[in-house]
Amino acid sequence: MSAGYPPEPWDLTGRGWITAWRVRRGALPPLPAGVRAVGGVAVTMFVDYRPPGQMTYGELLAGVVVRSGARVGLAITDIWVDSPASRDGGRELWGVPKDLASFPALGDGALEARQDGTPLARATFRPGRLPGVPLPLATTAHIAQTLPVGPPDAPGASTVWTPVRASARSVRLTRARWESPPDGPLAWLTGARPIASVRVDGFAMRFGS
Repeated sequence: MSAGYPPEPWDLTGRGWITAWRVRRGALPPLPAGVRAVGGVAVTMFVDYRPPGQMTYGELLAGVVVRSGARVGLAITDIWVDSPASRDGGRELWGVPKDLASFPALGDGALEARQDGTPLARATFRPGRLPGVPLPLATTAHIAQTLPVGPPDAPGASTVWTPVRASARSVRLTRARWESPPDGPLAWLTGARPIASVRVDGFAMRFGS
């Protein structure tokens, strides 16, 4: 253990609720240096990290699909967790700009995140008609972040790409409804058009290398 969190990589397990969006290019938040948005596609997700993974906590994140040359990944622009260890490790190891929040509801009904009692986002997911399908082989993706956390043009800042490998017991299309305050940190998603939503059960993830 170092500074209260495990060294990388982190092996995590749990379930997640994910929606992809199309966002107006002019509404996108600032991105790491050297990357550009891909088609204005953004992602929001609630995640419930559970045993037997190394860490147990709730999470809400939003990010933008980006590319640099042939490399494509996700730039996480907004993220909250209810674990100080996860917050500190995410920021220090990979430049993920985690802040703290609470998750009064994180289950099969409504999902909700609050910061200092103020709502950040609320979502409901309803199963679609098709059954879930397994994702038995680990798929690799990448995140692109500014390290250390801060403005991408700050002295000494650099853009780092971190691999994330994941498999899942079930990935199922769902119908989702998201709400967030128009004056909150996710205001840049106001007017975004949903593309698709899924619920992921029984995932196993290795974050980092």
